Amino acid sequence: MSDLAAVLREADAVADRFLEGRHVPGVAYGIVAGGELVHGRGIGTLRVGEAAPPDIDSVFRIASMTKSFTAATVLTLRDEGRLALDDPIGRHVPEVADLRGPTADSPPITVRHLLTMSAGLATDDPWGDRQQGLDLDSFSALLRGPLTFAWPPGTRFEYSNLGYGILGRLITNVAGAEYRDAVRKRLLEPLQMTSTGYLREEVPAARLALGYLWRDGGYVAEPMDPYGALAAMGGLFTSVRDLARWVAFLADAYPPRDDAEAGMPLSRADRREMQTAQGSWAPTLTLRVDGEPEVASGGYGFGLFCEDDSRLGRLVRHGGGYPGFGSHMIWQPASGLGVITLTNHRYGPAAGLARALLRTLVDHGAAPARRLRPAPATEAARRDVERLLESWDDELAGRAFAMNVELDEPLERRRADLARIRERHGPLRPDPARPPTSDTPLHLAWSMAGENGGSVDLEILLSPESPPRIQALDVTSVPVPAAQVQAVAAAVIATLNGADPDVPGELTLDPGLGRPALVRALRIVAARHAPVRLGRVMASDGEGTATWRLDGDRGSLDLAVATDPATGIVTSIVLTPRSPELPPHGD
Repeated sequence: MSDLAAVLREADAVADRFLEGRHVPGVAYGIVAGGELVHGRGIGTLRVGEAAPPDIDSVFRIASMTKSFTAATVLTLRDEGRLALDDPIGRHVPEVADLRGPTADSPPITVRHLLTMSAGLATDDPWGDRQQGLDLDSFSALLRGPLTFAWPPGTRFEYSNLGYGILGRLITNVAGAEYRDAVRKRLLEPLQMTSTGYLREEVPAARLALGYLWRDGGYVAEPMDPYGALAAMGGLFTSVRDLARWVAFLADAYPPRDDAEAGMPLSRADRREMQTAQGSWAPTLTLRVDGEPEVASGGYGFGLFCEDDSRLGRLVRHGGGYPGFGSHMIWQPASGLGVITLTNHRYGPAAGLARALLRTLVDHGAAPARRLRPAPATEAARRDVERLLESWDDELAGRAFAMNVELDEPLERRRADLARIRERHGPLRPDPARPPTSDTPLHLAWSMAGENGGSVDLEILLSPESPPRIQALDVTSVPVPAAQVQAVAAAVIATLNGADPDVPGELTLDPGLGRPALVRALRIVAARHAPVRLGRVMASDGEGTATWRLDGDRGSLDLAVATDPATGIVTSIVLTPRSPELPPHGD
C-alpha cells in the first residue's frame, strides 16, 4: 500500500475541488479500508445559518440507500424459513393478492421480483420520494389497486420505490413486528449501528442535518416527511460512522472462505447474494476529458447496484436522492475499499463525489486488490506442466491431462511444440516480471523466462471432475523482438514523453497508416498517461511484430508495433489503454 496519509490528503483535495461552485450546504464523507473507517471529514454546515460543521457522527437522511437494509431483512426471514424468494408476494401481503401484470400471460409477482426491481411496476422517481410519510391505511388502499405496470414481471429492470414499500409491508406481516422494529432488531443492533433509525425525534438535534434546496439565489428549507408506509424504500437516518460499519459488513463477504462467521445477522453467502446482479441494464459509455473512455455495465442485486467498470473493476453501490438530501455508498469487492458521501441538498451530487474519491484512492494504490489464489490442484497442475516443458513424460501427461486434451490436439504435436520451445528459449525459469494470475481457483496464467532470451506464456484450466485434470493448456512462445521493431517502440516512447508528441522523424510510415490519426492518438495517450516506461514484451514473432506493456503512474497501456521485415517500413502502431487487472471479487 502506498502512503495512506498522502493518499487521503489527495482525496480531501479532490473533494474540495469537486464541491467548488456547487450550492451544497454540507457534506460528510468517509473512507473504508481493511474493514475500518480510516478517514472521515465534514465540509460546510448541517443547518444553514448555524455554525454547525458536519462530521462522521452527523446524522443525514439517506433515502434509497435504505433499500439495502430492507433487502437484508427479507433475507433474514428467508433464512428462518418464513418465506421463499419465489413466493408470490400476495401470499404475504394480502392487499396485492389479486395484483396482475399488464398482459394476460404475466406471471405472478414474486418476492424476488420486488427485491431485484424486476416486478415491472412503473418507475416512480420522483413520485415515490413524496410518499415517504404515507399512512398505513392509505398505503393499503393504494396496493389494492389497480397499479400501473411498465413491463410484465420478470422481463427487465425497472426501478420501483413502490416495490420496496411492498417489501416493507411483507416484513411487518412476516416478522410480526413493525418494519422499523424488525430492521432494528435484526440488523442495526447486532451491527451496533446506534445512530441509525427511522424517527427524526430519536436523533439529537445538534447532530441532525436539515435538508435544503438552492432556489432564486438562496437556500430553501425542505420539509422532512415523517415515518410512514414507504419507509422501507427511503426512510433511514444515519451517520458516516454507522454506514462505514454497514459497508465493511457487506464488503467482508469477499473473499469466500472457511472462517467462522457466528454472530453475524447475515451469512457471507447471503451478503454475496445481495451483491450479485439479477436484472441487468445496457452498457454505458463515458468519454472523459482526459480522452480515456469508460464503459460500465451491470444490474441490480438485492437492494444494491452491481457494476463492472472498465477502469475500477467490479463495484457495488447504491445512492439516495430525496427532497433535501443526496447520499451514496460505493465499494470495490476486489480490495474492500469503500466510500460514503452524505449531503443535505435535494438530490445533492453525492454519487459523483463518491466515485471521484474512489477513483482517486484506487489510482493511488490506497488498497491493493485481493488476488484470487489458485486451488492446490491448480498449483500441482502447474508443476506438472513445468516438468513437461523441461522434459516430456508420456506417463505424466496421461495423468495430468483430461481426456479431451488428446482429442483437441494430439499429444505428439504438443510434445513437438514443447521441444521447439526448449530449443528456442533454452532452460526456463519463472518470470518475476509477470506474477501468476487466476480468473478462478481452477485457472492459472503465468510466464517463464528463457535462458536464451524471450519468454513463454502458459495458461491452464482444470476440469470439473474429481480429481480435476488439465482440460486446456495454452503455451505461447514470445521471442525477443527484432531490433528494428525495438527501435520503433523506443521512438514511440520518446515522443510520448516529449513536449509535443508527433510521429518520430526517424520512422518511415506505410502510406496507408494514416499520419494525422496517429498523431492525434499519440497526443491523447501522452495527455492521459505520460510519462511512460517500456515494460515487458507481451507478444512477438521475432521478426516484424511485437507488443509491449507500457507502464506509467497513471495506468498502463499496450503498444503493438508491426513493420515490414524486409524494408523496416512501419505498417501499424496501436496504443490500447488497459483496464485494471482486478478480479471481480478478490480473494
